[in-house]
Amino acid sequence: MPFIEEVDLLELHKDIDKAQLMNERLLDQIKYKNKELKRKKRQRNVLGVIAAVFFLGTLVFTSFSAGLSTRARAFNSAENNNILVSIDSLDVIKSRINNLKEQNEELNFVNDFYLARNILEKKVIYSVQVKTFVDNNVTLVSNSLANTLFVKNNPFYTYSIGNFETIEEARTFRLQLVKMGFEDAFVASYKNGKRLKIENPN
Repeated sequence: MPFIEEVDLLELHKDIDKAQLMNERLLDQIKYKNKELKRKKRQRNVLGVIAAVFFLGTLVFTSFSAGLSTRARAFNSAENNNILVSIDSLDVIKSRINNLKEQNEELNFVNDFYLARNILEKKVIYSVQVKTFVDNNVTLVSNSLANTLFVKNNPFYTYSIGNFETIEEARTFRLQLVKMGFEDAFVASYKNGKRLKIENPN
């Protein structure tokens, strides 16, 4: 076996102690660096999580804002469309109201006509007879003429103009017709669509 001298042995122990100290320092540095790396890694992870949360929050916020603005635009657009539809609807409704007013006026006229006919049929009225026919000459008669009478007195058909409440009105109208050339015209009284009698012309 080889011999080591004491001086060499001491040197060797010193070198070993130095190496152990250096190892301990290196281990401490490694531990410190590992702690620092772990801390940085944790910070990086926390920062990454914060960035991800911020990014997701921003994404959600912009999506929500875009959704709200889209909804608001859609709502405003729908509201504007409703307003346009409402304006169009108002024009249509006004047009329909005007048409209904015109129809109502026509119906009132027809109602007044039939009401007048009913009143005339129940009261004694005076009319000026201008023509008598043997045949039923319907071409001279129109049901839409309120002031005409077309009465059947077997075997004749009589055509009278004017419906008057008083005999004086009928006589005045007869004189105008005589001046126009209807010299045979005379005043007759009617009730319920039938002639009662021929009235005195004076």
